[in-house]
Amino acid sequence: MFKNSTPRAIAIYTALILGLFISLVYLLILREGQHLNDYLKAAIIIIAPMFFTYVIISFALERYIYRRIKLIYKTIRRAKVSMPAKAVSLTSDRSILDNVEEEVADWAAMQENEINTLKTLEQYRKRFLGNVAHELKTPIFSIQGFVHTLLDGAIRDEKVNVRYLERAAQNVERLLTIVEDLDTVTKLESGELILEIQEFELKTLVREVFTDLEMKARDQGILMRFKEGADRPFRVRGDREYVRQVLTNLMVNSINYGRESGLTKVSMYDMDKQVLVEISDNGIGIEEKHLKHLFDRFYRVDKSRSRAQGGSGLGLSIVKHILEAHGQSINVRSTPDVGSTFGFTLDKA
Repeated sequence: MFKNSTPRAIAIYTALILGLFISLVYLLILREGQHLNDYLKAAIIIIAPMFFTYVIISFALERYIYRRIKLIYKTIRRAKVSMPAKAVSLTSDRSILDNVEEEVADWAAMQENEINTLKTLEQYRKRFLGNVAHELKTPIFSIQGFVHTLLDGAIRDEKVNVRYLERAAQNVERLLTIVEDLDTVTKLESGELILEIQEFELKTLVREVFTDLEMKARDQGILMRFKEGADRPFRVRGDREYVRQVLTNLMVNSINYGRESGLTKVSMYDMDKQVLVEISDNGIGIEEKHLKHLFDRFYRVDKSRSRAQGGSGLGLSIVKHILEAHGQSINVRSTPDVGSTFGFTLDKA
């Protein structure tokens, strides 16, 4: 009876029970005194105890119990800032206790999720700072070593001085690449970079990237081409230069991790209102355990090979953020020793 009752209903039920009990006792007393013929007095004797009992119980519930519960309820709702304020009274259809129970459960779940999120972000922050320090430390130490060696007298040795300066310059370039990529990721995440959305021909852009990477692919013995039957020209909408960066980063990865005399294929598929672009290779592939971290900043599957190629470790992270800024997503499927395929979508013009 009382499980889902409102405070007013609890007061009424209790008043009825106590009032009837008091009235019954009093009527038994009156029966002994032979006053049962006075019906008006009998009615007053029945109703009055119920009324006063109801008033007393309502006052007690409101003042000593529900007022404090409402304070807890309102405090919880204020803490859940995303939820609108909601009035609660003794006349509510639902019991305030039910409301408080639900609110406390929701609030506890929300707090647990926030705590877990903060812990995850803290771990990510620590890992990111460690990765930044490590990535910057490598070229800085190399530059330091070459410069000090030159200052200690190697500058006069014509056999090594130019070679050491060239190596120092290479590490300066790598350092600049890391800093520039970090700046790009930060601006993409914060929304500071404004996309210049325009219509352009996607196949033409892919051909331009093929030309840009021709020398690099030739050095690695990689052949770049379109997949037969999936090379239709499409007009798409997006920031042309950022899309170029996406294609370049993905193709560079394909070349760097491809097999000697390997193949990099670009495919384009009609997806109604979008175009699906896939970049595939027959390279070394990626183990499944690495796939979920592949787009994290500074994450490297093969650390020694990645650094030997001179990358910043931010290429795939930049790709992900550029596509998210376009309202698109990227996915990857890969099998070790078979190859990898990266796919992303663009809106049709």
